[in-house]
Amino acid sequence: MNVTLALQHARSRDIDGLEAQTLLLHVLKRPRHDRAWLLLNDRLALSPQEQAQFQNGLERLQQGEPLAYLTGMQAFHGLDLLVTPDVLVPRADTETLVDWALSLPLPHAPIAVLDLGTGSGAVALALKHQRPDWSVHAVDQSLGALRVAQTNADRLQLDVHFRQSDWLQSVTGVFDLIVANPPYIAQGDPHLLALAHEPPTALVSGPKGLDDLQTIATQATAHLKPGAWLLLEHGYDQAQAVCALLRGQGYGQVQSRNDLAGIARCSGGMRGEVK
Repeated sequence: MNVTLALQHARSRDIDGLEAQTLLLHVLKRPRHDRAWLLLNDRLALSPQEQAQFQNGLERLQQGEPLAYLTGMQAFHGLDLLVTPDVLVPRADTETLVDWALSLPLPHAPIAVLDLGTGSGAVALALKHQRPDWSVHAVDQSLGALRVAQTNADRLQLDVHFRQSDWLQSVTGVFDLIVANPPYIAQGDPHLLALAHEPPTALVSGPKGLDDLQTIATQATAHLKPGAWLLLEHGYDQAQAVCALLRGQGYGQVQSRNDLAGIARCSGGMRGEVK
């Protein structure tokens, strides 16, 4: 089997072409973005071991396992992040949260930011990468997730301060900005079937998917400076409910931001200004 035949075999199994190419580059120990190399080396023969690894990868993709768990990497906001089954695979939708945070009119004085439920460290690291002068802190309840996040910070040489905490329970101090991409899928939601390979604790949050969002909105008020912002990612149909709970906790300027598909993906508000 050569490169061309391997990709043809993947197509015959209804595997997405880009995913098949990325998997094959991983198997051949080539950079994950080097698809032009595959075109230039289309007659390169795979070794028996490479064929077996590629075939195993295709089977795992067909069973719904994310490509990122097979390759160990996922791109997010211009960064290549290590991912393992200990963390949720970073999604492009979450870049909406990062972009909103970067656009806020925060003071010019040193900015302190907190990322809740950091997982792979995606949001915290993206913010630090774009704003090197910010003091970025991040927490997660999972020690496994924190190990992945710290590894990413070390690889990327980005100085983010990680610690274990159940949301803000073990957090001290106040911040200019708190961001979070918490679990927000309702128990029993049929979408969970397609997410069976990812950690359920990073996905599910009560009967309506709002339990963790409510907890964060409540706890964050004690850790935000006057005029500071709380930004939350949520489900495709939860913007109205999240905005209501933010107003109920006294946040002002409550509003939402759309993702690339035009869906209200994040909502947030400012502490200390109530309309």
